[in-house]
Amino acid sequence: MRRIEEREAEYGKRMIEVKVRFWTDNIAEGEGKILQKVCWESGVVRMERNNVHGIIPEYPVPFNSMTEILPKIEQVLKIHGIKVVRKETAKGLYTTIDKI
Repeated sequence: MRRIEEREAEYGKRMIEVKVRFWTDNIAEGEGKILQKVCWESGVVRMERNNVHGIIPEYPVPFNSMTEILPKIEQVLKIHGIKVVRKETAKGLYTTIDKI
């Protein structure tokens, strides 16, 4: 298996970021108004751009409940070809360092 290239990266540019956004529309009564710190349990998960990692964000992935957030984060990582490293290998998304 081909190893992924190592490269230099400035501090602050090394992280891979996923953003979770919650809808806040139609909660307050007035048009264009919000209730502070109140949101629906639905929204979107999206990848943030990172030129060092070669990440160009694709479309956001919607979720409809809090229980869907982790699977949607995994889906976004997979869509963008992100390999998640952990100590033990699980099916699908996760890998170990020696298999990258």
